[in-house]
Amino acid sequence: MEVIYKIFLHAIMITGFVFVMMLVIEYINVQSKGLWQKNLTKNKWRQYLIAGILGAIPGCLGAFTMVAMFSHRLVSFGAIVTTMIATSGDEAFVMLAMFPQKAILLTLIILVVGILAGYLTDKFYKPKKTLEKVSSHILPLHDEPECKCFEKDKIWSNLFHPSLYRLTIAIIIISLIAGIATGMLAENLEIWMKISVLLAFLFSLFIVLTVPNHFIRKHIWDHIVKIHLLRIFLWVFGTLLFMHFLMNYIDVQAWLSTNMFVVLIVAILIGFIPESGPHLIFVTLFAQGSIPFSILLASSISQDGHGMLPMLAESKRSFFAVKIVNMIYAFIVGLSTLLLGF
Repeated sequence: MEVIYKIFLHAIMITGFVFVMMLVIEYINVQSKGLWQKNLTKNKWRQYLIAGILGAIPGCLGAFTMVAMFSHRLVSFGAIVTTMIATSGDEAFVMLAMFPQKAILLTLIILVVGILAGYLTDKFYKPKKTLEKVSSHILPLHDEPECKCFEKDKIWSNLFHPSLYRLTIAIIIISLIAGIATGMLAENLEIWMKISVLLAFLFSLFIVLTVPNHFIRKHIWDHIVKIHLLRIFLWVFGTLLFMHFLMNYIDVQAWLSTNMFVVLIVAILIGFIPESGPHLIFVTLFAQGSIPFSILLASSISQDGHGMLPMLAESKRSFFAVKIVNMIYAFIVGLSTLLLGF
């Protein structure tokens, strides 16, 4: 039971970090609304760069934005390939929590791979039938009037007369801060990482206490809490628990060391699933030193969290086309780096 309790606390810590980072990203997304669209031009390389940066942003917002642009024919097929290679979905937050330095390196690599892949895709592959199926309307993703996210005259009211949603979210964040400060959570983290996490939590608390009720309800509660929070915790806790028993009762290390090519293929195939969560298996295996960087890299290229879910609703032909192209790139890059010993 003690082991399960420690795994539970670890899952709480990772989920809490994911939660506050998603909150911050949501805040930045609303504050900078329209900026990404205005910077898009007919210059393909700038398109790939913007697509890659949007994909590299942790979470699903950048990917959703690019799907909307693609559905409106504002960007090329190669640009959407770039985004989906560069994105790791919600798992990016988890990797930043578990191994931040290597997570940043991984993000930079898949960003470069994504940009080059976007260029090569547009140059050598033009899916005319796929593009004909794409409609010309933008998906309704965060389409609302400009949000005034900081109003001094309402802070007092937010503090002393909070809505139930604001109070609940504030209690969650304060509990996480208390857990870090007392050592109950993240007791094994280095001091600089604890300070960084605390600063992120404090900033998220500032956001919760200053944004209007509209932001609290629609962006934080309806989007992050209701859609993401429980699912992320269950995936993290379930994966950590599963991997603990797997590593303790089965000699997975010996099997993995002699079947890396099979693991590579499985990682790429699982990436086809348009959902955050399955990729966590390979994130956890890498964190434990059971698989090399090349497998995690291939998995990250192949999967895109649930960034492609809007595309599945918009155009199934486009969804399959992007997924298959990205899996090919994942196999080429993953096999190459595996053979080179990474």
